[in-house]
Amino acid sequence: MAAGTTDTADTKTASALDWRAEFRDPAREALFRRTMQSHDACQMRVAFSVVAALFLAFSLNDYSLVGSDAPFPALLVMHLTVAAVCLPAAWSVWNRPALAHRLLPVNLVCLVGISGLLLAIPLKPDSTGIHLASMVVASMVLYLFVPNRLPWLLGWNAYLFVGFVVATWLWVTVPPGMMATSLLLLGFVNLLGWLTVTRLSRLQRMQFASLLEEREANRQLHAEIAERTQLEEQLRQMASTDELTGIANRRYFFELAERELRRARRDDSPLAICMVDIDLFKNLNDRHGHAVGDRVLTAVAACCQSVLRETDIIGRYGGEEFVIALPQANLQTATAIAERLREKVARLSLPMVGDEERLSVTVGISLIEKDEVRLDDALQRADKALYDGKARGRNCVVVSRQDPPLSAVTF
Repeated sequence: MAAGTTDTADTKTASALDWRAEFRDPAREALFRRTMQSHDACQMRVAFSVVAALFLAFSLNDYSLVGSDAPFPALLVMHLTVAAVCLPAAWSVWNRPALAHRLLPVNLVCLVGISGLLLAIPLKPDSTGIHLASMVVASMVLYLFVPNRLPWLLGWNAYLFVGFVVATWLWVTVPPGMMATSLLLLGFVNLLGWLTVTRLSRLQRMQFASLLEEREANRQLHAEIAERTQLEEQLRQMASTDELTGIANRRYFFELAERELRRARRDDSPLAICMVDIDLFKNLNDRHGHAVGDRVLTAVAACCQSVLRETDIIGRYGGEEFVIALPQANLQTATAIAERLREKVARLSLPMVGDEERLSVTVGISLIEKDEVRLDDALQRADKALYDGKARGRNCVVVSRQDPPLSAVTF
């Protein structure tokens, strides 16, 4: 399966290339060339520097062969001219790598270098073997080391091939057999160079296309991970939050409260539980409708949250009842918080209810005993204190005390 997928991807990439082994999409080709700019610039600097060094070395070799007599001055001028073009071009590409993909610097060096090789033929007509070897090396250098585009490479090699044939025919006497062999050798070198540079270009672009596909796959994967993380967060929020009031739902409240209970037992610290009920909520709901009732629940929940500390936990217990866990709070602290809550709710002004129906809550408070390992008993005591408060007229805070048993004090 993996091999089949790879073959399909390679076939798709290969079909996206033209006869020059370049991307058919101009934007992708431009991106590839920008990516390869530093590599091509380095390769061009080395090629130009080596060409300049070789031509200077040829001057020393010519001097050792012919001395200072003619045609050495002409050869020296030709060699120095090529070096004078190559070295500044290499320096320019070093400072400005973008020049590696400009037509002028590359093709100017190709023109001067090839012309210099061809001019050496009439100046040294007796060195046919050296000239042929120079043509072969120059052809391979053009294909493998000069980062030019394929049409220009073919054009410059055609110029080299035709120039060698014309110069040899005009100034060198070569047996027909040797001439045919030379032409076959140059033709084979050009064919080999063309196939090699085409294959290298295709491989480079196929690897580049694979890299782009991999990056796109990674981007999509990261997007899917982010989307899934967001979805999980939303699900977690939905599973832990009361949809109407935005506070913790019953299940999540008990999860947090149980955690606080374990901490309180470990640290031997107090933990208070408050049960809060909106007074006469059923009458209000029946009179004004469920929409108004929902807004009242939301307003009271927000009011409760505003008076609590950062460490306190509030959740919707059910209907119009809320439950609050107060870590590090004894009965006095819990009562003070509950009183602030009751007073703030009593001051709430809701236009949809009207001033003649003032909201109020009744709060029942209990303290977790040291030997209790669950919240159930404390919740029952707080609920009992809440109903005691309802029986005493509502809009009050009632504290349930274990000692004396279930005695209630109203504030």
